[in-house]
Amino acid sequence: MVRVFNSYVPVRTLILLGGEIATVCASFAMGVLIQFRENSGFVLADEYGVWKILTITALALLCSHFMDPDDIQWLVTPGEMYPRTLMLVGALSFLLAGVTFAFPSFQVGHSVFLIGLCILAPAWILWRWAYGRLIFLPAFRERVYLVGDGVLAKRIMEAIRTRAELGMDIVGWSGEHNNGNSSREFLGKELKELGKRSAVDRVIIALANRRSTMPVNELLELRLNGVRVDEGTSLLEKMSCKIEVDDLYPSWMIFGEGFRLGRWPWYFRRLVSVLLALVLSILALPVIPIIAILIWLTSPGPILYKQKRVGLRGEVFDCYKFRTMRRDAEADSGPTWASDDDPRITKVGKFLRRTRLDEIPQLWNVLRGDMAFVGPRPERPEFVKKLSQEIPYYPLRHMARPGITGWAQINYGYGSSVEEAKEKLRYDLYYLRNTSVALDLLIVFRTMRAVVVGRGVR
Repeated sequence: MVRVFNSYVPVRTLILLGGEIATVCASFAMGVLIQFRENSGFVLADEYGVWKILTITALALLCSHFMDPDDIQWLVTPGEMYPRTLMLVGALSFLLAGVTFAFPSFQVGHSVFLIGLCILAPAWILWRWAYGRLIFLPAFRERVYLVGDGVLAKRIMEAIRTRAELGMDIVGWSGEHNNGNSSREFLGKELKELGKRSAVDRVIIALANRRSTMPVNELLELRLNGVRVDEGTSLLEKMSCKIEVDDLYPSWMIFGEGFRLGRWPWYFRRLVSVLLALVLSILALPVIPIIAILIWLTSPGPILYKQKRVGLRGEVFDCYKFRTMRRDAEADSGPTWASDDDPRITKVGKFLRRTRLDEIPQLWNVLRGDMAFVGPRPERPEFVKKLSQEIPYYPLRHMARPGITGWAQINYGYGSSVEEAKEKLRYDLYYLRNTSVALDLLIVFRTMRAVVVGRGVR
């Protein structure tokens, strides 16, 4: 895996991205060659043809980001791959039509874009079909032996078995056939046998009790013979972009990388948050009166809703939102998590939540300093007290300012139970460990996609 924007990306995903870039560039370069023939070199060099093709490629990747799912397993299913790719080419054609209408000088000749799109459709399908088969070839996959039989080992096993793009195949698991025998002697014998047969490329250690069971000498021998040995918690973090809290040791956080919340980086992130909040506040000005009128006409009660939330270092602040529930939503039940198809949510409120327009007033919280634009979502004090007692390391999420959006929001969504809050904490800890301005910008970009497709709202 390669680290990009403080997020771990499988090499095979980068190969897919590189192939798509090459496919788009080659398709439109062929369009120039067909249209201009011997003058194609002049068009590419002196008419900014290369830069225009690169711009088209960026637009194509933008469309792909918004329209394709994160799980690339669909690439091996022709019934999904073909229509998705054709829809993507269609969306790109409309986008190019809009760009050339607004900027006529962007067009290269009269038919280059049309020829390029006609070439791109079959070329893109061919590349994705080839890639969907390429990732299953033995030469591109690693043979993995998993050591451990606890929750961490089972999560790693599930991740490897369900995500072909990781390029790993389980050739053995100490928790599958040892009938509860996880002794050092048994594991050492298994690993030594694998080493003799050169039957493994990577060993993953996911033992709950390493001191008495980890076969150190055998692992060292494998390592010296070129076999990669990984620590389970760190590897699962790279696979899932979240940190497991059940088998997490404080020493892993103290001595490991990340969790460096220095003063100056946070000052810079604060500046970025304020600038984003100011820009979005100006853009939202025409929409605010419309939202206020809709809320006022469809549901009696105040337009804005104020609620206590827990922020930086556990301090409580007033969080503002457009009201999406009826006025007496918690009169009988008290503080309660929202649920799917919650009857307390108004019709206008459902639309506001789906588009996240209800969170526009939180821009004021960002300007005041109660919140950042990106960070763990703030929770209510009543829930924080309960969750801190039931979920280990839960108070750590208050090390940073809460955000309007966050890593947990774009990867998991809304949590309405203790178990769901625990899952969100796994993503929040990953964000705190790998926080950076680049990761913040990635979250903002993916939040835009979540708003378009209506993910992660309730």
